[in-house]
Amino acid sequence: MTYIGKSVKRVEDQRFLTGKGNYTDDIVLPGMTYAYIVRSPYAHAKINGVDTSEAAALEGVVAIFTGEDVKEIGGVPCGWQVNFKNGDTMKEPPHPLMVRDKARHVGDAVAMIIAESKEIARDAADLVDVDYEELPAVVNAAEAVKDGAPLVHDDVPKNMCYDWELGNPKEEVDAAIESAHHVTTLEFVNQRVAPNPIEPRAAIGHFEAARDHYTLYTTSQNPHLTRLLLSAFTLGLPEHKVRVVAPDVGGGFGSKIFHYTEEALVIWASQQIERPVKWTSDRSEAFMTDAQGRDHVTKAEMGFDEEGNIVGLRINTFANLGAYLSTFSTCVPTWLHGTLLQGVYTTPKIHIDLTAVFTNTVAVDAYRGAGRPEATYLLERLIDTGALEMGMDPADLRFKNFIPPFDGVEQEGYMTQVALQYDSGNYEGVLKRALEMVGYENFRKEQEEGRKNGKLMGIGFSTYIEACGIAPSAVVGSLGARAGLYESAQVRVQPTGKVSVYTGSHSHGQGHETTFAQVVADKLGIPLEDVEIVHGDSEAVAFGMGTYGSRSLAVGGSAIVKSIDKVLEKGAKIAAHKLEAAVDDLEFAEGKWTVKGTDKSIGFADISLTAYVPHDYPENLEPGMDFSSFYDPANFTYPFGAHVAMVEVDKDTGKVTLKRFVAVDDVGNVINPMIVEGQIHGGLAQGIGQALFEETIYDENGQLINGSYMDYTMPRADDLPSFEVDRQVTPCPHNPLGVKGAGEAGTIGSTPAVVNAVMDALKPFGIKNLAMPLTPERVWRYMQE
Repeated sequence: MTYIGKSVKRVEDQRFLTGKGNYTDDIVLPGMTYAYIVRSPYAHAKINGVDTSEAAALEGVVAIFTGEDVKEIGGVPCGWQVNFKNGDTMKEPPHPLMVRDKARHVGDAVAMIIAESKEIARDAADLVDVDYEELPAVVNAAEAVKDGAPLVHDDVPKNMCYDWELGNPKEEVDAAIESAHHVTTLEFVNQRVAPNPIEPRAAIGHFEAARDHYTLYTTSQNPHLTRLLLSAFTLGLPEHKVRVVAPDVGGGFGSKIFHYTEEALVIWASQQIERPVKWTSDRSEAFMTDAQGRDHVTKAEMGFDEEGNIVGLRINTFANLGAYLSTFSTCVPTWLHGTLLQGVYTTPKIHIDLTAVFTNTVAVDAYRGAGRPEATYLLERLIDTGALEMGMDPADLRFKNFIPPFDGVEQEGYMTQVALQYDSGNYEGVLKRALEMVGYENFRKEQEEGRKNGKLMGIGFSTYIEACGIAPSAVVGSLGARAGLYESAQVRVQPTGKVSVYTGSHSHGQGHETTFAQVVADKLGIPLEDVEIVHGDSEAVAFGMGTYGSRSLAVGGSAIVKSIDKVLEKGAKIAAHKLEAAVDDLEFAEGKWTVKGTDKSIGFADISLTAYVPHDYPENLEPGMDFSSFYDPANFTYPFGAHVAMVEVDKDTGKVTLKRFVAVDDVGNVINPMIVEGQIHGGLAQGIGQALFEETIYDENGQLINGSYMDYTMPRADDLPSFEVDRQVTPCPHNPLGVKGAGEAGTIGSTPAVVNAVMDALKPFGIKNLAMPLTPERVWRYMQE
């Protein structure tokens, strides 16, 4: 009965593949009403009036609310405070549930129609007359801070939320760059992308007057945090009277971490009309309202000495936060981005200067990788460009600058210049394996021959590191987090030996019901089918911090292990009593306790039954077998890897064809290899999507001009090769499973690998930099120029 390390098929897929999943929009409550939200068509506009009289007269309309009705509600909060360099608190303008004075991005909520059907609500929305006075808009982060730029919020000068810096003193880094033998400089935009989970957001508010109780069903990655924010900050409700349920959720990629205004609106509206209220987004609405990702404007300089050793890194970035602050938006370009700018290299001097700004666009927050892809892209583009400029092989330049291997036990963790201490790593190992897999030397020969025949072939590398399972609560608290980042788990052993696990992590595609069950079954020596995993309901699970940042197994799984340890500790006491032996004389294996050196043993189910039928039981030991634990991580975990892309560019059309993609990742110990590979595959598709296809495009008036699947290009199956993946294992030294995060790795490493490969293919044209996404039209134009 060994389950850890086995590719067990996902148990939850039975209901998904047979159409038996239960999603928020599937839920129909007695007396249900349906909400539709009237949204601003302008990115920036004064609202002179809202006339709802004609809409209210439409048959089937139950109620209409506007910003005036919710003006006393403060709005949704931000969960992380970042201060200005001088110590001043960041600018934190209100994020109202509905606006009444001014719309600040296309899609800002102006009114909410509640009707007997969604169709009636939609028809009524067309009858709402809003008197808008359009105002100038600003959408570019670097432009937003310039004198004369339109102000998104009148009380936020220069649209600056905060400015921030990290690393070595600026004068030391300036000196290192100025004295460098060679300096590579890049200016680029890490473009904004939309998350696009398969299930759009939805929320149902249900107020029960008889119980004075509120239930919110919502598409959330962390229902407990939503309950906390909804109760304590947005609506001011008694938390013990609020239940939040996140049933099956069809993907999130970060966009469903956050507490959204619609969740508060349906709860509030349900109390007003004393009927359930359901709101379901459509895809166009998702493009306008779901928090988006990336959007950095950056100038980066990397200095090298005569041998190619990195001597300094200097970065200046403008980060777009959108019109309002989202739950974790402020920490993404700072503590989740700036702290990863050491990468896997021994760079001795680093300084980042970052300005976070408001613009007339939808909020920007965590999107798969959340700050780490932006850091990796910056570093890996600089390394490849530096190699090109200095006439060095890009793989050799990496080997020259890698941090030497360390395990975090015998060799101390590596302290970076940007606040983090890596736990364990062997960065040269993953690149060596990747080079073996691609046959690097043979490719270079093929490339040379191909160029003689006019073929544009290229190979690109990315050696990345990321920080997952956000660090100890005390540490993040000192950095501005307004919540703890631990996880909880309750392990309840039933009298018959079956086990129910209640976890604060939330599964929305990751396979928790399988992986967590594997951990429990392996540790207790019981069949996998004897374990159930319960999550997503604040009434069933005491508390939790949800799933994001590749934290589930490292943090949530560790909480489960802590509770299992308590089960085994108590079980040993009962077993010792039953076997008439000392606890120290027992060993536990294969689901039973055995007296060492004998054949006397007792099984797990016998012990659990004894715990609930304590007729023959140790004195002063309470009955039952039910334990809860909280696990607060000692540090981040630091997965890493080497990704290699091989491309061919059509010189006549500019089309990039991805011929091969090799990924060698080190995510520590692996519980289920199949699930980890699936996570890597999905991440690769998203990272490659940003490199070649995806970009949200706002015009100068703040209109999202590609806000539908007719215009926003995501990768399809035939755009991608069959991925070749492999693993290296460097265990995490500070959690009981030795695991690191895996869910975001593919996204973080793949984007620069693809861009570097295209740049390598275009080397004969003398092109050093290309703006993402590398569409055929864009690549063709660069070649012509």
